[in-house]
Amino acid sequence: MRRRLLAALAALILAVIGAGVLLAYVRGADARAMAGVKTVSVLVVDKPIAQGTPASQLKDLVHSELLPEKAVAAGRVTDLADLTGEVATVALEPGEQLLASRFSSPDKLQTPGTVAVPKGDEELSVLLEPQRAVGGRLAAGDKVGVFLSLKNPDGTGSTHAVLHQVLVTQVQGAPSTTKDAQSSNSGAPATSLMITVAVTAKQGEAIVFGQEHGSLWLSLEPKDAKTGGTTVVNNDNVYKENFG
Repeated sequence: MRRRLLAALAALILAVIGAGVLLAYVRGADARAMAGVKTVSVLVVDKPIAQGTPASQLKDLVHSELLPEKAVAAGRVTDLADLTGEVATVALEPGEQLLASRFSSPDKLQTPGTVAVPKGDEELSVLLEPQRAVGGRLAAGDKVGVFLSLKNPDGTGSTHAVLHQVLVTQVQGAPSTTKDAQSSNSGAPATSLMITVAVTAKQGEAIVFGQEHGSLWLSLEPKDAKTGGTTVVNNDNVYKENFG
């Protein structure tokens, strides 16, 4: 019995020694591989970091790691103090290097479902029925054409494409993506849509005028859309082109 115990103890000791030797070899191999390679310290994400997480809460979510200089991303963060007062603008996953470009002040954090307004533009919203907004298929980031129709006192009217490549920054009241909505025969929203666009003041004048004194239609306008050759369409030229 004693011999069996001694044999088991000896085997355990040999296993521990073997593991220690293997670990030392691995560490030595890492050291040999890094020898002569310039390394830098980076902060690497340990646990998932949600969008909007303050930098002040990152201490237990990241760790410092030495990486070869060639493997380090530009704009790395080396000290959390550099991110004081900022929040994560995107969700970060374990293994990612911490980059300054993924943090900003809270007031600059983009609201989900919106796109940033180009510098120099302002936002303007219009309430439209689905058929006037591509059946409700518009989404933030789309570019649209704006068509304006006006009615004259004598009953005649006119229509013209007044704006092109207008950026949509938000759509409220778009079709739901739930299973109930998907099972419906119609994918169009049942109510009107609130479409917000980014425009200059001059462009905004045409949109507001159309909303107040006529009617607006929006077209989904890709970059290669042929927007030239338009003219004011009225009762006379429509009749001549089709029946004249």
